[in-house]
Amino acid sequence: MKRRVVITGIGTINPLGNTLSDTWSNIKAGKNGIAPISLFDTTDFNVKIAGEIKDFNIEAFFGKKQAKRMDRFTQFALKASDEAMRHGDVDVETIDLQRAGVFFSSGIGGLKTIAEQEDRAKAKGYDRISPFFIPMAIINIASGNIAIRYGFKGMATASVTACASATNTIGDAFRSIQHGYHDLVIAGGAEASITKLGLGGFSVMHALSKSEDSASASKPFDQDRDGFVMGEGAGAFILESLEHAQARKAKIHGEIVGYGATCDAHHITSPDPEGKGAYQCMKQAIEDAGIQPDDIGYINAHGTSTPLNDKIEAKAIKDLFLAHTNQLKVSSTKSMIGHLLGASGAVEGIVSVLALKEGFIPPTINVKNQDKACDIDIQANKGENKAITYALSNSLGFGGHNATLVFKKWEA
Repeated sequence: MKRRVVITGIGTINPLGNTLSDTWSNIKAGKNGIAPISLFDTTDFNVKIAGEIKDFNIEAFFGKKQAKRMDRFTQFALKASDEAMRHGDVDVETIDLQRAGVFFSSGIGGLKTIAEQEDRAKAKGYDRISPFFIPMAIINIASGNIAIRYGFKGMATASVTACASATNTIGDAFRSIQHGYHDLVIAGGAEASITKLGLGGFSVMHALSKSEDSASASKPFDQDRDGFVMGEGAGAFILESLEHAQARKAKIHGEIVGYGATCDAHHITSPDPEGKGAYQCMKQAIEDAGIQPDDIGYINAHGTSTPLNDKIEAKAIKDLFLAHTNQLKVSSTKSMIGHLLGASGAVEGIVSVLALKEGFIPPTINVKNQDKACDIDIQANKGENKAITYALSNSLGFGGHNATLVFKKWEA
């Protein structure tokens, strides 16, 4: 018998806030977290803007020595997990650590460390690179560090599926609890790819917006969109079986009820032009939840602000939801925080849960002229109070990876 999986703790750090409360208040207000890049000189780049983390004192949080031994993406992962643990009031002295796991991902991992150590090797020799290079760069090190921090001795893992990474990882954690392998899991994703190498790599693919207007560059579903804006940060959930959460009298913020995962098997970067993979992924998640498409009230779309993604995702939504599409609210958080790549699904999942909890549809900002090829009900520019019971969150990654989660409003 499958167990119910509930959300008892949430944490995040992203371009709109270093805490959950700041993030949600700024999301509701439709604030813009994108600005000119400050992490490095962009003189020689044709992309000048990104969604950077602001005013985060890394050394104050970790200590100077510990901070130096972690890549930026791992620092974000630990920061978000720390808030989720406190938000969930998890006492490691009172839970079975053998049945506590960590499912935490990244799409790219320690890109900053990789680039820095390659530069160091070329300048000083390969025997002079940091002994911490490998354990700082590998993607699974975020989950490993989180497990070490809290003593969680269950499975510690990371699903790497590009921009679908966090959603796949949260979905895998959901199933692990659902089928009885864990009682409690920290699940989420982190990314810190706003580096010269990362910016250059996505730029030469013509994936990034070339706009220098940081206030309006990320405009999902708008006819003038010209690419995504890179972001960074992390999101973390405390997931538990309902029985475990109730036994420790935890406050419940929402429930995960469905998960779908498919592959387009079409192209290394471009989505299936018919949207069949995304369609099937959403269909799987809804069926897994044991509900009907008409039960979904809100979709937090992948909505990257790229010409292909938005049009094809909109087609998949229309093909699946048919007449209900007209009653279905859709928004893209990426309009405000940019594309957090492998962490995007974690932060967007958090937004979906809070949307359900508070009965509020977050806006997609910067929609001035909605693309006629994206004729779905975009929540444009301003949020709306609306009671909803089920929300769906999509993540679509390079390689054709698709992942969808269905969240349910918690009703005791």
